[in-house]
Amino acid sequence: MNKKNKSEISTSLFWKILENGGSQGVQFIVSVLLARLLSPSEYGIVAIVLIFTTIANVLVQNGFASALIQKFHADDLDFSSVLIFNVLLSLAIYILLFFGSPVIAGIYKNPELIDILRVMGIIILPGSIISIENSYVARNMKFKTLFIATFLSSVISGSVSVIMALEGAKVWALVFQQIVYYFALLIILGIGIKYFPGLKFSLERLKTMFAYGSKLLVASLIDTIFTNIHGLVIGKAYSEDMLGSFNRGEQFPKLVVSNLSSAIQSVLLPAMSKKQESKEDVKALLKSSVRLSTFVVAPMMCGLAAVSDNLILLLLGEKWRIAISFLQMMCFSYVFWPIHVSNLEALNAMGRSDIFLKLEIIKKILGISILLIGIRYNVFVFVGLKAFSDLICAYINAAPNGKLLGYTLKEQSLDALNNFIPAIIMGIIIYIAGKHIGIGILSLLIQIVLGVIIYIALAVVMKNENFKMIVSKVR
Repeated sequence: MNKKNKSEISTSLFWKILENGGSQGVQFIVSVLLARLLSPSEYGIVAIVLIFTTIANVLVQNGFASALIQKFHADDLDFSSVLIFNVLLSLAIYILLFFGSPVIAGIYKNPELIDILRVMGIIILPGSIISIENSYVARNMKFKTLFIATFLSSVISGSVSVIMALEGAKVWALVFQQIVYYFALLIILGIGIKYFPGLKFSLERLKTMFAYGSKLLVASLIDTIFTNIHGLVIGKAYSEDMLGSFNRGEQFPKLVVSNLSSAIQSVLLPAMSKKQESKEDVKALLKSSVRLSTFVVAPMMCGLAAVSDNLILLLLGEKWRIAISFLQMMCFSYVFWPIHVSNLEALNAMGRSDIFLKLEIIKKILGISILLIGIRYNVFVFVGLKAFSDLICAYINAAPNGKLLGYTLKEQSLDALNNFIPAIIMGIIIYIAGKHIGIGILSLLIQIVLGVIIYIALAVVMKNENFKMIVSKVR
């Protein structure tokens, strides 16, 4: 791989991480303010609705959008055909959600869900067009434009939601945060990329992409349903309050990992797809991704778990104390996420969506089995077993690339372990320090600064190549 390609990939990855970090950073600040103004129960109600709209968005946005990125030569007719199909599909799904909302409300015995589902379901429509814009961004590496669009959309939607919460809108403040974000992103991103494929349609082009995209769609749908099924079960089997607390606890590690995972997916898939004929180049990219992403994610997850009590009580308040345990368990779950994502993107890039789908089926059978065991116990055992199953699934995803690329489980484990060991050492030290210092903003700041110093010192002593690369890139 030449220096020009490496530079393009690393620059794109930088902007993609900045895009996610900027957008989610704003959303994080907004969520902290809203958590102070709203109750766990109100968060739980919106969390239930978000699960259904997320599943609907997967049906619209996944599959063909990924096929547009993976296709070696994708022209305006390809983009236009997928755009028209996505819009028509989104309308059909919204109508289904509109008339199906009383059934969902009946399951959760909450009539308020009917109106919330019908109003918030509107986000499916702009989402169908945004997925095409994102495909164009990924193919052309225009991640700087995406950063600006998502950041501005987050600021606009966040401001609207906080103002509504202050005015007493309660749960509707969260609903309109989503609606305003999607429509703002649609408009700002469209202006930024200055691209519209037209309104041409070719069924033949769709059929060509369907062979690849359909498997990814089914895999993504299975994964999304399963990822959110724990929230559906918590909301039904336990309580909306508990679901709200679980979501707030999960929010912190998810913010970090989804940022990096989205960056990996958006940058690695087009980069690997261009190199799909060279297994050596794909392996090099995959290896680099596992090393770099675990170097960044591992200390963040260990650090978050160590400062969890300080973080939750200071930022959200005493009413969210129960979220501390959820935060710690989900940090364990998300620390393996870079291994998940990097390996799956390598399979996608090589056009092995058949293996991708098989892996999803295997993981979901395992996950459902663990879920059925966990639901017999209290909510903490339920979530803890989920976190443990995520560890197993990470290595299920990694297994095929041992044969396809020669990047074995042992080699991946060693690459990840080089970053996990210093991260765990750092986490233990700052956890102990926090117990001696106590709860307070000064204590939290001391823990954070101490954690950064310890991890950097360990990276220097261990001569970690990822640290050297990051320092070089920042310079």
